[in-house]
Amino acid sequence: MQRISQAAKAMLENTILPFWLRLQDREHGGFYGLVDFDLRVDKTAEKGCILNSRILWFFASAALATGRADARAAADHAYAFLKDHCLDRQNGGVYWSVTFDGRPLDTTKHTYNQAFAIYALAAYYRLTGNAEALALARELFAVIERRCTDAGGYCEAFTVDWQPASNEKLSENGVLAARTMNTLLHVFEGYAGLYQAAPDAAVETALRRILDIYANKVYAPALHRQLVFFDADYRSLIDLYSYGHDIESSWLIDWGAGLLGDADLTRRIGAINSDLAAAVYAHAYRGHSVLNECERGADDTTRVWWVQAEAVLGFVNEYAKSGDAKYAAAAADLWQYINANLVDKRPGGEWFWRLDAHGVPDAQKPIVEPWKCPYHNGRMCLELMRRDPEIDV
Repeated sequence: MQRISQAAKAMLENTILPFWLRLQDREHGGFYGLVDFDLRVDKTAEKGCILNSRILWFFASAALATGRADARAAADHAYAFLKDHCLDRQNGGVYWSVTFDGRPLDTTKHTYNQAFAIYALAAYYRLTGNAEALALARELFAVIERRCTDAGGYCEAFTVDWQPASNEKLSENGVLAARTMNTLLHVFEGYAGLYQAAPDAAVETALRRILDIYANKVYAPALHRQLVFFDADYRSLIDLYSYGHDIESSWLIDWGAGLLGDADLTRRIGAINSDLAAAVYAHAYRGHSVLNECERGADDTTRVWWVQAEAVLGFVNEYAKSGDAKYAAAAADLWQYINANLVDKRPGGEWFWRLDAHGVPDAQKPIVEPWKCPYHNGRMCLELMRRDPEIDV
């Protein structure tokens, strides 16, 4: 038996860091954008800008936590690629993706994508003190506030020159959403990272506005969950319960709200987040793991990598708040499930994308692609190391 924080440190140093360090593209910059299920690297695959931002956030945060020179160098490498290839210097903002050699490919401007670049640049600034990185983060904050908002909140997708576009990229389950819970969550996350790095009155105002939307439009108290997809007036488009996003929100929004130092706000938002965590525990924590989602009453029983990572943190966070031992036990149980099933034991492996209800990996899902990154599982390890909860695994 060992503390979960010690196990997390070993996971970070023995599995996650080595895998992603190997994916640096020394010829064209950035990181290779696709590794298939058989661990074959496609060196000519597109490079998603969300993937690069998440990699930058991960290595900057890992270098801050560990002091490792190789993590710092990888953060420098990711920063250079974001700055030189992912930013649209003519129209402002960050592209959706670029080619393997750094030319604009999908030039969609998505609010979600801008937010992750802010999150990454803020972490890099915290690591390095690089004033240019902070300036770029603040510039993207201004872009979102100027280009991506309306009277009701945050809009979603735009063309390269900031004309409204259809939101297929962040819509799923047969609907086309004008607003999404997912984008709102990650704008909040990016802004919180920026506020942590460099507190600012305008960012605080935006964070408070997002928390108001979260509490009054997205959170559905009678259902004990968040709504997911909306029209422009926040009418829900589908009966969908995203277990993964709810457990992620339960700890991530607690963290961001806590940065503002407002005890009443922390209490009010914390009560919502405890409700989300309790509901996920009651409805989705089964078979030593957490289900993906529930659409119109039908559960998706696949076990997705990021959902398990966020569930560990959500239960650890709720254990710290409530002292209820069932959440500590659930976090430990999830950790054991992850190690036994999700961690790829093949030489050079990382984590599988998803498993079926019996724990069998989905061989159709790659190990790396524009959405599969070291941000969720890496952050789980880093947060467990930081928090060091009294949980043994």
